[in-house]
Formats: sequence, C-alpha cells, structure tokens
Amino acid sequence: MSSLLAIYAGAFALISAAVSVTRPNAVHALLYLVVTLLALAVCFFALGAAFAAVLLIMIYAGAIVVLFVFVVMTLPISPESITRERALLRRAWPLPVLMSVLIVAPFVFGEFGLKAIGQPAPVSAQEVGKLLFGPWALAVELASLLLMAGLIGVRHIGRNDRSPRNGS
Repeated sequence: MSSLLAIYAGAFALISAAVSVTRPNAVHALLYLVVTLLALAVCFFALGAAFAAVLLIMIYAGAIVVLFVFVVMTLPISPESITRERALLRRAWPLPVLMSVLIVAPFVFGEFGLKAIGQPAPVSAQEVGKLLFGPWALAVELASLLLMAGLIGVRHIGRNDRSPRNGS
C-alpha cells in the first residue's frame, strides 16, 4: 500500500512540477511548486523516510519558497516582460523535456525500475545530522551561499532604477 501511495504522489509531483514551469504568472508557479514539494514529502513518508519528509516541508516548502515569493514580489513585472517570457517559453521547453525523459527513462523502465525498489529502510534524524554536519557540511554551506547570491542577483537585476545613465 505504501509503494502505491508513493507512486501516486510521485505522479502528482510530476504533474504539478510540469504545471509549475509552464505558468506565466510567477506567484502561481510558486504555488504549484509548493504542491510539488508537498507531494514529494508524501513520497518520502510513504517510503519510510518520515524525517526527510518533515525536513522537505519545513526547509523547502516553508523557508525557501517564502524566499522565492519575496524575490518575486520585489520584481517589477510589466505586460511587455510577460509577453517576452511567454515567447521564450514556447521555444525553450522541448529540449529540457527531452533531456529529462532521457535521464528518467532508464530508472523507470530499465535495470533500476520499479521492481528494484524493495523494502525501504527508515532514516533517523541522527543519520541525517551526521551527514549534513559531517562530510556534507561544506556542500550545505555552499548551497546556502548560492541561494543568497541568487537573491542578491535577482534583486539587483530586477530593481526599478529610474535614474538616467551616463549623464544623459
């Protein structure tokens, strides 16, 4: 029963992720991203990783998406930029979809397919803590630095600077 729930939640996560990247409105896309993250948390919970599910909800669906909403709300969005983004989206989606299918297909249909999942082992908070603050401590800090750099970069690019440039 739990593997059936994980497959159902995984399919729901894929659909909401696809809807998330096709929305022209950034706030709507972020709402679908929250749905995707919650569906992934259900997958983790169904596969026996309840602690990972709680971490995903608290850290990603809670903190990081709130950070994204803050960035989106600080950007000035004009009708011209929405039209430009829609035109770019129409041309840009086929290659990433093809690459994603080619990456995921061997895991679904091949040697690593659904038959190879087996019985999942529970993951404790102590094991996660040992990994995050042990050998992966530098990677965790670099990820937080990358998020902060992205936030500053988006704020700098999206600021509404009305002052004349080069004295003109």
